[in-house]
Amino acid sequence: MTADAGRAADAAEMRGALARLRRATGLPVAFGGLVEPGRPQIRISELSGTATAALRSLAVVSGNGLGGKVVALSRPCAVTEYAAARHITHEYDAAVAREGLRSVLAVPVVVRRRVRGVLYGALRSAQPLGERTLTMAVAAARDVEQALVVRDEVAELLAATRSAAEGGGPGTGTGSGSGDWERVREAHGALRALAPRIADPALRAELLTVCGRLAGTDTGGADVGLSPREVDVLAWVAVGATNAGVAERLGVRPETVKAYLRSAMRKLGARTRGEAVVAARQAGALP
Repeated sequence: MTADAGRAADAAEMRGALARLRRATGLPVAFGGLVEPGRPQIRISELSGTATAALRSLAVVSGNGLGGKVVALSRPCAVTEYAAARHITHEYDAAVAREGLRSVLAVPVVVRRRVRGVLYGALRSAQPLGERTLTMAVAAARDVEQALVVRDEVAELLAATRSAAEGGGPGTGTGSGSGDWERVREAHGALRALAPRIADPALRAELLTVCGRLAGTDTGGADVGLSPREVDVLAWVAVGATNAGVAERLGVRPETVKAYLRSAMRKLGARTRGEAVVAARQAGALP
């Protein structure tokens, strides 16, 4: 995924969170933006329920205004009367006034201890924004955070494994050494585990394509009748994970892992976990 495509996907996550925030709280206006790469500021890019374009593309510098304070402190803040609030600076009063906003809250989107964006919710009347509203706003921000975490993990894993997929697997005479290839196998399992959590179809397709290239096939185990979840289980078994460990990584119960493993062994004609892994590699289902 290109940098531009990644930013577009991040913006889409923000739009979805703003819509959910308005539905959950009844707030008439929500808006937000992401931190600009290499700059200590956010750019307001997503608007929901606004009546004007006053806030669009507004650059909010860290420390300035309500959103800038949230970026600097990395915690939620709210004001009941924006124009009169004493604990924020007022560089953006004109834009806020043109939109007719008075009570405003702002919540940071924090990924790996770094603020990546800010979600705002607002009223056109001066009244306190209660604890329930703030809790809902924080929940919306957490949704964005989780999506960004998954996307970051996928990007890192794709970058780490792309060269190995192009260089060839163990025994080819090219590419990674045996130790590096074991790490690639771990990455393969992690990528497959992340796939069901990815809402972006383009990113999910790219991830699964790389998984297929790592395994040396595009079939993903279909030629031997393995289901995607059976391949997921075998991918973690291949790097030494216990049934409990596989269950934790895939978000299922250990009994479910055992069932998938038994089914995979039957399809592969294997009597042990090790034999199943070897057979799956021979079939091109695993790297």
